[in-house]
Amino acid sequence: MVQLGLVGLGKMGFNMRERLRAAGHDVVGYDRNPEVSDSESLADLVGKLAAPRVVWVMVPSGQPTRDTVAELGELLSEGDLVIDGGNSRYTDDKGNAEVLAKQGVGYLDCGVSGGVWGKENGYGLMVGGEREQVDRAMPIFDALRPEGPREEGFAHAGKVGAGHYAKMVHNGIEYGLMQAYAEGYELLEAADEVTDVAATFKAWTRGTVVRSWLLDLLVKALEEDKGLTGISGYVEDSGEGRWTVEEAIAHGVPAPVISAALFARFASRQEDSPAMKAVAALRNQFGGHAVHKAGPSSGHGTTA
Repeated sequence: MVQLGLVGLGKMGFNMRERLRAAGHDVVGYDRNPEVSDSESLADLVGKLAAPRVVWVMVPSGQPTRDTVAELGELLSEGDLVIDGGNSRYTDDKGNAEVLAKQGVGYLDCGVSGGVWGKENGYGLMVGGEREQVDRAMPIFDALRPEGPREEGFAHAGKVGAGHYAKMVHNGIEYGLMQAYAEGYELLEAADEVTDVAATFKAWTRGTVVRSWLLDLLVKALEEDKGLTGISGYVEDSGEGRWTVEEAIAHGVPAPVISAALFARFASRQEDSPAMKAVAALRNQFGGHAVHKAGPSSGHGTTA
């Protein structure tokens, strides 16, 4: 049994606390929501932990994480350890590690995959940092990862920043996979010959080369709402797809699938695409092709 401080008890953090406690570990949590928090403040959290302390941070990426790490640096002592398990950009990790190193506090970055199902199934973990610190935190990682061989749910990916870099690429791949399934879904829906799209996807979940957990989740969504009528086509992005494309450009690595999937998300947020308006105008100018008038019947009404 180990003791762990856990900062951030949202959807992921809350479930991680429950999984760790089920494994017999002592978890003291802090969240701004007093209904789920075990502590009144970060200082109170640190005060409840026995030295040498381990504190896992699960707060939104960017400034919230940087601020939390900086505050912990003022509260913790030499020999303590901070693990950033949020979706931070890998470029933040070196700075976080340097801030903590001034106080003699160690730092690991951990990419975490598993979503809301992680409590039951375990989380895929990708860690960056020194081997000594990774070994120290291994009981925590073992409790969080899926059951089975360690190497199938856990990787010490490399030095500080490697864990979040690996998770960034993981999410970029996820963008491409989801987009491929989505395009297949739309094509099946458009075909008169296919009368049961949900059953077709479900058949793919066993024995086919495209089976995956994402496919299982799409089947689940179709079983709950066969035509996805209750869902808007507006799709956000967490930022990691953008970072992946930026890294691909920086390293000269072609990533057309991930890039296209990211841009498809941007397109989903446009009620009326300015770019496609320009295309329609150009077709009209050089070829006299009809354009649809804007208005309530746009796309379906009179052409000119």
